[in-house]
Parts: sequence; C-alpha cells; structure tokens
Amino acid sequence: MTERVVLDAAPQLAPMLVSSMVRGLVRRATGRRPGTLPDREVVWTHGQDVDRVAAYQRLCGFAVRDLVPATWIHVQAFPLQMELMSAPDSPFALAGIVHVTNSMTLYRPVSVREELTLSSSYGPPREHRRGVLLDLVGEAHVGTELVWRGVSAYLVRGETLPGMLPEAQPGGVHLPPDVEVDADTVWRLRADLGRQYARVSGDMNPIHTSALGGKAFGFPRAIIQGMWTHARVLAALEPRLPDAYRMDVRFTKPILLPSSVRFGAHLDGDSWTAVVRERAGSKTHLVARISGADRVPNVP
Repeated sequence: MTERVVLDAAPQLAPMLVSSMVRGLVRRATGRRPGTLPDREVVWTHGQDVDRVAAYQRLCGFAVRDLVPATWIHVQAFPLQMELMSAPDSPFALAGIVHVTNSMTLYRPVSVREELTLSSSYGPPREHRRGVLLDLVGEAHVGTELVWRGVSAYLVRGETLPGMLPEAQPGGVHLPPDVEVDADTVWRLRADLGRQYARVSGDMNPIHTSALGGKAFGFPRAIIQGMWTHARVLAALEPRLPDAYRMDVRFTKPILLPSSVRFGAHLDGDSWTAVVRERAGSKTHLVARISGADRVPNVP
C-alpha cells in the first residue's frame, strides 16, 4: 500500500542535498543501498506567493499577470520530488542525477490566488542505455479538480533496478535530440542568472549558482537550470497557446553562464516545435513540443 506523507511546509533543498551526499558516500564505502524505489506519495497544500510568482514571471520572460504558467506549478512541485529522491530509503544520491525530460499538462488556467494541493510519487523505473530512468509524477489540484500533471524523468548513470520497463512508454516524451527548426532569436544569459533563478525557484544547487559548483561537476563554470530554459521557451510561445496545453521537453546539453543562445519555433497544425541552440554552433540545448490538451472533468 502506498504511504501518503502530508507536509506542513515545502522541504528545503540545501539540507536535502547535504544529507543525500553523506548517504551516498556511506553507500559507496559499504557497497549497500536500497534495492527498490519507496512506494510513497508526498503531498503539500499551500497558497501561492503573489510577489514570488511575479518575480518568476519577469525573470523567465512571461507577462506579469494573475494566471500562472505550467512551469511555475512544476517549480512548486519540485521540492516534493527532492523529498522523495533524498529520503533515506531512496536507492540513489541526488548528486549526479541528470534531469533529461519533462512532460507537463495544464488542464485549465490557474490563478495565483488559488490554493494548490501538490503531490509527487515515483513511476515505474525505466531502462536507459546509460543506467536507469526515474519518473517523478506530480499533480496539482484545486479542491478536487486536477489542474496540472507533470512527469519529470531523471537519469541515474551506471545503475539498475529490478522490474525496469522499456525506455519508450506510451504517453511519454518522444522527442529527437534535434529538430529542423530555424533558430534566429538570440537570448543573452547573464553570469548571475542561475543565482537569480535560484532565489525565485528555490533550486539552490551550487552547480547553477557558482563557478566552483560548476567545476565540481566537470563544467568550466556554472550552468543555468534547465527549468529556466524550459520556462523561457514557454514564455516565448504562451501568448499563442490555448488555455489548456501539454508541453514536452528534452534537455540535450547544459548551457554555460554567461552565454548567448538562439531560439526558434515552428507551428505545424496545432502543435509548436521549438529549439534552443548554441549561438555560434550547431549543438542543441533543448527541444520542445507544445500542443493543445483536453480539459479533465471535475472529480466529485
């Protein structure tokens, strides 16, 4: 039976990173770790912070308004994902886990004035040629109404778990590493963008906030949070999207700070395909697809 854990406040990322790192070192020394994912759902109900939403919208390129983007709801669910993955009975340490894809659906417009009940749980682990994919499944309800659902896939390199499913699953993210889309809009990312995004999102991972943190994980300097890039793409297209939409994203290459990148998008029928590439080269950082979504009925 699934364990349901109801939180009084959002978990703090920094203590979770430290405790998960210590457990990872102990497990590496002993060769022991849990062999399965915990069967647990983490739940948190809260009112949204109007000022923080406005700061997020400005930083990511959205218009400041009462309605919140789908990526903002992910930001609020992200601490619940970290709570699951940093738990003592989670098989893997947070350090080194790579966010590879996102899929999220906004079923109807959500106001910043609405109270959200957020939840997160593990989906079945999936095979990957480099290790195991962990799906973190999130939902947001207003009362009993499902207003948002998201699945974030994280890669744990060189690991395995029993009962893994094939990587390609119905309803998952099926995007190539690049697409035939012209990218001629230039975005300039400042050196302190990772720190700014950390302040509004809570993602204080040092790989994003300092050059030393980036170097500790093999980069020449800090890299921007993938969810900022995801949000910036959504902000560029949001005025042309329907009230209910689904957005799939594949993260293919980190973006160093500071840097300049190129963005482009193409409308094919009722679906947008978008890409973010290096400014001076052909390497792709992100591929996205956005299309309209059916609304879900209210659950009595």
